[in-house]
Amino acid sequence: MELLKDVRGVNAIFCMLSDRIDAEVMDAAGSGLKVISSYSTGVDHIDVQEATRRGIFVTFTGNILTEATADLAFALILACARLINQGDYIVKHKLWKGRGWDPKLLLGTEVHGATLGILGLGRIGSAVARRGRGFGMKVIYNSSESRNLELEQSLGAEYVELEELISQCDFLSINCTLNSKSFHIINEINLKKMKSSAYIINTARGQIISERDLIKALKLGWIAGAGLDVFELEPPSPNNPLLKMKNVVLLPHIGSATVATRVRMSEVTAKDLLSVLNGKYPTYVVNRHLLGLKNLGPKIGISDD
Repeated sequence: MELLKDVRGVNAIFCMLSDRIDAEVMDAAGSGLKVISSYSTGVDHIDVQEATRRGIFVTFTGNILTEATADLAFALILACARLINQGDYIVKHKLWKGRGWDPKLLLGTEVHGATLGILGLGRIGSAVARRGRGFGMKVIYNSSESRNLELEQSLGAEYVELEELISQCDFLSINCTLNSKSFHIINEINLKKMKSSAYIINTARGQIISERDLIKALKLGWIAGAGLDVFELEPPSPNNPLLKMKNVVLLPHIGSATVATRVRMSEVTAKDLLSVLNGKYPTYVVNRHLLGLKNLGPKIGISDD
């Protein structure tokens, strides 16, 4: 593996979310490895527990991509509700027949006044909630974190149990982190509880949804559709049934893909990496109890797998 060869003897790793940084990679880097700085907000591709055991800082991009990702989540809501992909296809492939305007053509779903369910009311979930309120939506949420009554009030969001969230929403926006509790939390059992007119929007991590169960739900009409920026396997297999479905909108994991956001992500990732190497405290660190460590060292290694 190229990554194992390139990290030998380095003191720092600048990685992407597509780079799996586990004990084997840390072993290859050696005892001089001081920091793993990830060009992402999520760090489920890094064995944080192992890094912590070795006294290695793990840094991430913090809240920099919040607004860009929330924009994309809401773009998927609108695209699904108003059948944007299908309309684009019809016009570009010259299938717009008749005299032009047709009162029955591509009848979609109202977004204004609909119920927006948010799974995970963190930074991105809160930003999605603000956009929902701007569209006059009723916002309900469930989160593994303790309730924040002040945040609920400012967002106009109502906390509900998971079962109620799933059964009552018209649009379910997945904004929680991937962990042992959230893995496949959206599965056949929960998908069957959703409205047949509801849509799932996922801009978080693909493994939060059981893709096999989602495909079944879409085929059997348990839900109306889905907007996905993330998948269990990225890129998805050429044989993945989602690729042939008309009731889905699929994107190539571009939640943070704006020029301004990606530039800022690069700056923060590099700055935190250099801070550790220069004996300073990084800004966005996952394993915070390591902050007392000093004498961090001089050599940079970049993973470019």
